[in-house]
Amino acid sequence: MPLVSMRQLLDEAAKGGYGVGAFNVNNMEQIQAIMEAARETKSPAIVQASRGARSYTNDRFLYHLMLAAAELYPEIPMVLHQDHGNSPATCKSAIEMGFTSVMMDGSLMADGKTPSTFEYNVQATREVVEMAHEKGITVEGELGTLGGIEDGHGAGVDPLSHLTDPDQAVEFVGRTGIDALAVAIGTSHGAYKFSKKPTGQTLVMERIIEIHKKLPHTHLVMHGSSSVPQELQDIINKYGGKMRQTYGVPIEEIQLGIRNGVRKINVDTDNRMAMTGAIRKVFFEKPEAFDPRDYMKPAREAMKEVVKARMIAFGQAGHAGDYTPLSLEEVARRYKAGGAAR
Repeated sequence: MPLVSMRQLLDEAAKGGYGVGAFNVNNMEQIQAIMEAARETKSPAIVQASRGARSYTNDRFLYHLMLAAAELYPEIPMVLHQDHGNSPATCKSAIEMGFTSVMMDGSLMADGKTPSTFEYNVQATREVVEMAHEKGITVEGELGTLGGIEDGHGAGVDPLSHLTDPDQAVEFVGRTGIDALAVAIGTSHGAYKFSKKPTGQTLVMERIIEIHKKLPHTHLVMHGSSSVPQELQDIINKYGGKMRQTYGVPIEEIQLGIRNGVRKINVDTDNRMAMTGAIRKVFFEKPEAFDPRDYMKPAREAMKEVVKARMIAFGQAGHAGDYTPLSLEEVARRYKAGGAAR
């Protein structure tokens, strides 16, 4: 199966009332973990690469790993998504390389750190929509600003001071024509999101409910949505790590979001923690080990189990074979005709 349109995948999720996890990748083992989890749960898959991942892995290595995954898992509808494109030029390079979905994060300037103006965000995002839809490529935008810095991207701001405004969201979607909207509700990138279990004052789920009521046909996206499980922190620290106590986004809050229009949920930190814990365990228990396969196999398995758990919790399990993927050419024709992938 070729790489597919994220718009169609999210449209199908909306019909079925479920969410789809979007998992970041940097190397072969992470892609294998995601695709094995997708096969075992019969889930559609969104694999995404940040600018940092593209730099670390190199675009051509990354893209051919994705093609290998599509070839080896033909029953899995798979999206290759550019996470946090910092400029139209970055998104254009992803489209030219073969990504089937791009995020234009115009909530920040091109440096990936400085909060932008609303008008800049509209202009940059609209530019990407026009070039992407012509080729059947999905576009995700962001309104509001997340805290935390990850892969050279993030504002380092108080996330509660930059929440998405529901009325502004309506204007933003109308003026840009995006397929999916990432909303700021108090989450942050990275592991250190909350110093205690989040409450309605720190994780403003009510904002998602308000936005969904105003934009019932726009797919919403939750960023910074790793749950940072205690057991993964404990494994890392048991085997020599020094993670300080932290709390992520509870699964039940994500499920509340899914019931209110959230269709894409970004998860990265949980997978990093699972792999790191597994690697530390091998190094601790087998200090004589030196073959990378000795620790990368359990690391891959640990990440697979986390991804499987998220796919089941988000409701996407069992939905891989629900529909026949449209070609990007067909999606482009539908955009041109004034519709979308529906």
